[in-house]
Amino acid sequence: MTAHAVEIEALRVIRGERAVLDGLSLRVPARMVTGLLGPSGCGKTTLLRSIVGVQVVAGGSVRVLGLPAGSAGLRSRVAYATQAASVYDDLSVRENLRYFAAVLGAPSGDVARVVSEVGLESHADEVVDRLSGGQRSRASLAVALLGAPELIVLDEPTVGLDPVLRGELWDHFHRLAEGGRTLLVSSHVMDEAARCDELVLMRDGAVLAQETPEALLARTGAADTEKAFLALVRGADQAAVTP
Repeated sequence: MTAHAVEIEALRVIRGERAVLDGLSLRVPARMVTGLLGPSGCGKTTLLRSIVGVQVVAGGSVRVLGLPAGSAGLRSRVAYATQAASVYDDLSVRENLRYFAAVLGAPSGDVARVVSEVGLESHADEVVDRLSGGQRSRASLAVALLGAPELIVLDEPTVGLDPVLRGELWDHFHRLAEGGRTLLVSSHVMDEAARCDELVLMRDGAVLAQETPEALLARTGAADTEKAFLALVRGADQAAVTP
């Protein structure tokens, strides 16, 4: 794997008559946990969809693990968990995982492994339709952890989860990165920024900053990431109105 798992140049995505992303360029480092943070509606999901190859783009290029996004050769190398749970409601958690493991060609033992990793042991045989929203999200996340994907793209995976489970999942994300995986994790919760190796902060379809949490705080002089983000927004707004 190269130094960058994802390389984006001048990405442009149009929705209706509005440019959701307009000339966005970005590099996602390999074998690290990169957090994609920003308010709801800033373009995070559109960017993630472009990376996994399911978004129609109007211009620019997106290369993932050295190949164009969406290439057939990436199907087993890239995992994606959407905000909406992508599991079958009429199957149990275990049945869902067995099905997706067969589709992916993952080892049979992976089902028990991922059930444990997302904390669903006591609900593994429950039908998904009877689960809470947080449990459904965990079931969808478990699907993304099957097999051995090199890039794991997670769209707000910790929404609706209790603080203990959130902390456990972030610890697991870092163990995956230490094992050679690359993780790109989106969130609109700024206090999760401190858990990332590197941050990409977005606003209105543009990247405001990309750096480590420590570098961001040092550069802005802010006490926490939320205040740092607000400082960047104010700076961008002032620059926009300065003649």
